[in-house]
Amino acid sequence: MVRPVRSGRRCLRTGCTNAAVATLTFVYADSTAVVGPLATCSEPHSYDLCEQHALRLTAPRGWDVVRHDGEFAEPEPSVDDLTALAEAVREAGRADRPVDPVGTVAAAGGGRRSHLRVLPDPVDD
Repeated sequence: MVRPVRSGRRCLRTGCTNAAVATLTFVYADSTAVVGPLATCSEPHSYDLCEQHALRLTAPRGWDVVRHDGEFAEPEPSVDDLTALAEAVREAGRADRPVDPVGTVAAAGGGRRSHLRVLPDPVDD
């Protein structure tokens, strides 16, 4: 039996241990704070909030708050999430997985250049 995995995302407010149910995003160009349902994945420039903090959020003077009209609820865990994670780990650990030599894909003009590189061992002369 495969058990669903619960999200470990918590409210960002200091000292709050409640589960996150909403995501706060700022639209700086419009001076707007947007509070909506919890995003499917955590983003670097968005903030997870519990229901209490999502409903009580205020914005600085001159800013607007746009808030989701429906109820905030903790998302139901999905077996698909667990399956996708297991498949990604399995794929990364495959011994027969082809290894791209340094720069081959980037030099060919295809693919995306990673911020990590494999460096050869230094040769002692």
